[in-house]
Order: sequence, then C-alpha cells, then structure tokens
Amino acid sequence: MSGELTAAEAAREAGVSEQSVSNWRRQFIEGGRNGLAGEGGRHTEEASRMAELAKENAMLKTTIGELYMELRKYSRSTAVRPPQRREGTRPGRLVN
Repeated sequence: MSGELTAAEAAREAGVSEQSVSNWRRQFIEGGRNGLAGEGGRHTEEASRMAELAKENAMLKTTIGELYMELRKYSRSTAVRPPQRREGTRPGRLVN
C-alpha cells in the first residue's frame, strides 16, 4: 500500500499471483471506505451475508486464477500429455 513494492514484487515475496495482491489491495481499500462511511455496524443480516459471500467469491476467484497459472506452468514444463479417452469406452473412463 505504501508504494515501496510493485504488485509483482509483492506477489513474488508472498508467493502468490499478482492478481491476488491486486484483489487484496482492492478489498483493503473498500473495507476502509466502508468503515469511514459508517457502514461497519449497521448492516442487516442479509447485507452481512452478502458481504461474506462476496469476500468468499473473490477468494475463490483468486484461488482459481492461481491454480490456472500453476496448471499453465506445469503444462509448459512437461512432455507428459493428459490421459485420453479410448474410442469405445464409457465417458469418464481414461486410459494412458
């Protein structure tokens, strides 16, 4: 937040994706704005649940992004191909 590190540097240092750092920064800023606006204690039960779900959704999107990047890294670094379905077998049955 202080600008001492770029998002890329912070991501490398924390061992996460740049997208994660950007999401965390955005969530931090939004939380501060909500706190300053006095929205902290007046949420209804439904609004609180929606906020929890939005936070969980952001976390899951970040996780999916990180896993996608790992999968891309893996697929570039190996000559092993994923298993293919053999002609005439049931869907979901894989062979090497």
